[in-house]
Amino acid sequence: MAYEFITYEKQERIAWITINRPEVMNALHPPANLELSDAFDDFAADAEAWVAVLTGAGERAFSAGNDLKYSAQHGMGAVKLGPGGFGGITTRFDLFKPVIAAVNGLALGGGFEMALACDIIVAAEHARFGLPEPRVGLAALAGGMQRLPQQIPPKIAMGLMLTGKQLSAADAQRLGLVNEVVPAPELRAAARRWADEILQCSPTSVRATKQVALQSQGVPLVESTRQSYPLVATLFSSEDVMEGVMAFAQKRPPQWKGK
Repeated sequence: MAYEFITYEKQERIAWITINRPEVMNALHPPANLELSDAFDDFAADAEAWVAVLTGAGERAFSAGNDLKYSAQHGMGAVKLGPGGFGGITTRFDLFKPVIAAVNGLALGGGFEMALACDIIVAAEHARFGLPEPRVGLAALAGGMQRLPQQIPPKIAMGLMLTGKQLSAADAQRLGLVNEVVPAPELRAAARRWADEILQCSPTSVRATKQVALQSQGVPLVESTRQSYPLVATLFSSEDVMEGVMAFAQKRPPQWKGK
């Protein structure tokens, strides 16, 4: 698929997905949503791509969410999403490869919801986060109302959601929402560093870990520890599990295959 509103490139097992509508603060209209969905479909299916980084073009915005000007012109019924939800990721509950959000500016509404759906958030110092939907008569229907109270203290989440206020990158890090805050020029390098550290680990282990972490949420501990997780079974029958053991015994770096 040829992309007009995003860029998609793969380098050394990392898939870089960039929303490329800086003129509208990387807000998403239906064609951009469908392109992101296609890119995430490709990432999920590519056995050679092990980590994805999602970011936005320019320095002003990661994404301002839904393109409200487009919606005003075409009607709310014109909003079209791919199978992965808003931005191709907010309802992609079967993706167990890790995804890093490199937040290069404003992450508002659906843009914040995309970041919340990622596993790790690295933010530029000037980044800001918020769910301003109630201020325009809408609601954060792409998982924001569910994810934000799970990821930060509920009272703070409610305060943000019921007022539409924004959260600075520094405050987001203090609340545990953001993993690292860096100067804007260092954002891509920081995201790459996180991706490289993930790539030092067995991809089969990483995916099993993500599956258990996500699917055990809300499940009582005694039940979740007894539950069968498919990727855990895959892990212990994989080539990588023996490669890790042998590399440790032989005091050498492991050569992961992802199978």
